Amino acid sequence: MFTPSNEQRLALTPGIGANKTTNNTMNAKHHLKASILGLCLLAVGLQSSFAQEEERKQSAEKSAAEEQRVIELSKEKWQWMADKKADLLDALFHEKSVFVHMGGTWGKARELEIIRSGGIHYKKADIHEASVNIIGTTAILLNRITLLAVVGGNEVTNPFEVTEVYVRQGDDWKLASLSFTRLLRP
Repeated sequence: MFTPSNEQRLALTPGIGANKTTNNTMNAKHHLKASILGLCLLAVGLQSSFAQEEERKQSAEKSAAEEQRVIELSKEKWQWMADKKADLLDALFHEKSVFVHMGGTWGKARELEIIRSGGIHYKKADIHEASVNIIGTTAILLNRITLLAVVGGNEVTNPFEVTEVYVRQGDDWKLASLSFTRLLRP
C-alpha cells in the first residue's frame, strides 16, 4: 500500500501545496528583483566612480595649465624687466607687492622707479629651472637663474634662486613678492 510522505500530503492538500509553489515563485521573483536592483546600484556606482575619475583628470589638467600659465607669465616678466617696460610691470605688480634684493627691500613704487631710471637694468635672465605650486589663489614659483644686470653702472652676473609669489585676482595673476637669493654655485 502506498503511504504518501508529509511533503506529498501537503502537495495533495488543496491550497497548501499550491502555496508552497507560489512561495517558491515569489521567492524567485524577489531574488530576481534584488539581483536587478543590485546590478543597477553597481552600474550607478561605477558611473559615479568614472565621473569622479574624469573630474580628477580635468582638475589635474586645469592645474597643470594654470601652473604653465604662471611660468609663462614669469618668463614674460623677465623680458619686460630687460626691456624696461614699466607700464606692463605696473599692471603685473600687486599694489602691496614687495621686492627683496641683495641691496635692500622695497615696494612696488620704488621697484618701478629703479627699473625706469636704470638703477637696476635686468639685461638677461637665463632660466635654468622653474617650478610652481598653486595653493588656492596663491602661486609660488621658484626660478634658478643666472642674471646679467647692470647695477649702479656696473655689469654683474649672479646665480640666483628667485622666489616669486603670485596671487590670483579674478582671472589675472598679480606678482605679490619677488625675492632674490644669491647662490654660491652657478
